[in-house]
Amino acid sequence: MAIDRPTGPGPWQTPAFLRTAAGDFLVTAAAAVVVLVLGLAERAGAAPLAVDAAAADPLTVGAAAAAVAAPLLLRRRFPLTAALLCAAVVIALPLWPGRLVAMAAFGSAAYHRPGLRVLGCSVGWLVVLAVAGVRPAGAATYTDLVLLGVAPVAAGYALRLHRDRAEHAERLYRAETRRVVAEEHARVAREVHDAVGHHLTVIRLQATAVRHVTRALPPTADRALATIAEASATALAEVRAVLPRTGSSLSDLDVLVERATGPDRTVTLTRRGSPDVPPLLDHAGYRVAQEALTNVLRHSDATRVDLAVDHRPDAVVITVADNGSTTPGAPAEGSGLRGMRERARLLGGTLDIGPNAPAGWRVEARLPR
Repeated sequence: MAIDRPTGPGPWQTPAFLRTAAGDFLVTAAAAVVVLVLGLAERAGAAPLAVDAAAADPLTVGAAAAAVAAPLLLRRRFPLTAALLCAAVVIALPLWPGRLVAMAAFGSAAYHRPGLRVLGCSVGWLVVLAVAGVRPAGAATYTDLVLLGVAPVAAGYALRLHRDRAEHAERLYRAETRRVVAEEHARVAREVHDAVGHHLTVIRLQATAVRHVTRALPPTADRALATIAEASATALAEVRAVLPRTGSSLSDLDVLVERATGPDRTVTLTRRGSPDVPPLLDHAGYRVAQEALTNVLRHSDATRVDLAVDHRPDAVVITVADNGSTTPGAPAEGSGLRGMRERARLLGGTLDIGPNAPAGWRVEARLPR
């Protein structure tokens, strides 16, 4: 069975070199060079009386550019601290191009440490910059400053969200692939056990029966039949020994829940009662819970999914409820729902699917012990 990979672009990854100390130094040096070039160009185009000799000195501009870019060395370990240091240098030094570095640093902080604190600091330092009066004439208004503060944070958070969602989709793909492979292995194991085991058992029984029924067998024929019976019994034992387990059990639901939880969806697991159940029911219950959860991930916009396993004296009740949209009518009966109904039916149980209050869908499987 083929599994389609998640569509769309994969998670954006920083080149490995840039995630090293040498990469940090290279990024910092590049930022300093950009600020230096823009600073010199700005002063070259300014009116002679508007810039004093000291401020126009290339060494002074170079030192200011290095000071603005230096905090970027800390951007991966202390992202917000690095952004605030860049902002403080821009406020203290009248170096207008340095604001680009500070804005980029706040975008990096939002990528590494998303939160309202980063947004507040990003907007706040621009307001302080305006109040301090170090902006050049004709700069943006306060409204523009707020937008300039929000923009890098929004960009950084969007990149972080895209990365998290792409990684979550990749984890789901890998988990689904492992599930399909495991089910195929289990199917092959059952086929080998049922077919080969049956024939080996028949061979052993027939050989033993011939030895008991036919009394006047030549010693050579009797030894041959004894060898056949013994070899078939040994082969049957070895086949059973090398075959893998038939599949996962209800105790493996924790791993399933962890893999299904993502940046925009929370999955919780609740257990009640004693988990001591027969192996067949244990495996079937896991598959029912897995398929119900997979349907939510594929077809629902739910942000919360509750999975409950209630071990009652007479049955195991598995419930999967979500808070997604409730469309009119019953959900379409795909192969997944048919498979769940078939598993429940074979165990003498029931499967109920209906709307969940106040929104979403609720799947309840009752599997008798």
